[in-house]
Amino acid sequence: MCATCGCDSGGGTSIHHLGEQDHAHPAGNEHTHPSSKTIVDVERDVLHQNNLLAERNRGYFDAKNILAMNLVSSPGSGKTSLLERTLKDLKGELEFAVIEGDQQTTNDADRIHATGTKVTQINTGKGCHLDSHMVLHALQGMKPKDNSVLFIENVGNLVCPAMFDLGEKERVVIISVTEGDDKPLKYPDMFHSSTLCIINKIDLLPYVPFDINKVKANAKKVNHNLEIIEVSCTSGEGLEKWYNWLKSKVVVPELI
Repeated sequence: MCATCGCDSGGGTSIHHLGEQDHAHPAGNEHTHPSSKTIVDVERDVLHQNNLLAERNRGYFDAKNILAMNLVSSPGSGKTSLLERTLKDLKGELEFAVIEGDQQTTNDADRIHATGTKVTQINTGKGCHLDSHMVLHALQGMKPKDNSVLFIENVGNLVCPAMFDLGEKERVVIISVTEGDDKPLKYPDMFHSSTLCIINKIDLLPYVPFDINKVKANAKKVNHNLEIIEVSCTSGEGLEKWYNWLKSKVVVPELI
């Protein structure tokens, strides 16, 4: 992937299925550093292959009526905390599965596993994003149920994950009030490619110099169709609006 985004995933990726005995370890890609003219060709080829597999994933999700959601953010925005709270609060209402993406450790997957949710950890090594091939391998191991919601928590990064379609139905970008309110302008591709923006940690607004109206205006400049929800995983404020949005995206199968 180095020709596409500059990351070095030469160490390969490893996929860990928590609660299962089998572990898949896809082989790493060999990398070369060709001339600048060749780099353009390699970039097109890599994205083309990724997009083909993304369509395969999308077909799988459609066939099984799985709502796949790609959660993206910078590190520390509270993706995992939001996920934990959602899984606990909606347990029994919806069927969930989670794919966790991190460079190293199973820390986040362990937290999700503690909620009783089926989870698979993907460690990308030196790679800075998930791709459709990694997700495909994870799906083959975990086999999520029909009519379920699949959360894909991407590696914390607002740049490279924007380039890679995973086959998801919705892309949700999460920012927190501890970050700059100019984030949408600094990382426009991520906000432009997302359908929902969650502004997290709003309970901290009295203590940080963050202009929530400014960040919303900046996000709308980049993507005027972007929906925005303000939440606090600590106080619970705004979570009901997020839950209602999530439920509105679930397609209930028709009874025969």
